[in-house]
Amino acid sequence: MATYVDEVLQPGETVRYSGTLHWIIFLPGIALLAFGVAGLAAMVTMNAGYSFHVYSMLVYFALAIGAVQLLSAWVLRLTTEIAVTDRRVIYKTGLVSRRSVEMNMDKVESVDVTQDVFGRLFDYGTVLIRGTGAGLEPLSNIASPVALRNAITAR
Repeated sequence: MATYVDEVLQPGETVRYSGTLHWIIFLPGIALLAFGVAGLAAMVTMNAGYSFHVYSMLVYFALAIGAVQLLSAWVLRLTTEIAVTDRRVIYKTGLVSRRSVEMNMDKVESVDVTQDVFGRLFDYGTVLIRGTGAGLEPLSNIASPVALRNAITAR
């Protein structure tokens, strides 16, 4: 199956860097699922009563929301493509409705990388590409943002 980047490459254009979203986007879903599993384990020792029913509803709600969060993060990561070619920067996201942004390399003025402490530890961050006249939106939770910046700024 051809990717979006493969479909839009111009004759003679080569991909210098291909990126993706970091696995950290799965963390909220994992945390909710862990809370739900711990709640299920605690439910085994609880007595049936009104508080048990409220507690069980909360646990099942956390499990359901955690599963939905994991599924949406998986789809987001699967459908997001980031590529730097020798001529332009390409960013595409979306499954049913597609949103793509492309910027010619000669229009790039600066590339900003923002990483907090956890971003530095786990190698993810936000990349903002500024161009003449306009700029891309901040690309959040990008894996290896410094490598992406280096691929864009290296001529």
